[in-house]
Amino acid sequence: MTDRLPGAFAELEPYADRWCLPTEAQRYRRRLDSSMAELLAFYDAFFPRAEEAIEYCDKFSLDELPEDALNLLYLLYSLITVAMAVEIFRQPKVVDAANAVLDRVGEPIP
Repeated sequence: MTDRLPGAFAELEPYADRWCLPTEAQRYRRRLDSSMAELLAFYDAFFPRAEEAIEYCDKFSLDELPEDALNLLYLLYSLITVAMAVEIFRQPKVVDAANAVLDRVGEPIP
């Protein structure tokens, strides 16, 4: 296994391969394809460290993020996506949305 995250966040490495995803569409698809147990495990492991992760990423310009910090940022983006399912919907899918789908044609980078 190759370390994808900064050393200070080594305990989150088990989630890196699954949740360090560069696009919102990939993160949302992963959320929908995950069980609530998987979402809760990721959320419970990372949420307490979220502020620290933001502070770490803020040390760098967005244009010059080292790869490990970029992966940490992707992990934060995934946490945001997962948090909606955990805190609000209590399920991977949006409640009462039937089969509604929203496809983004662009998104902020990184």
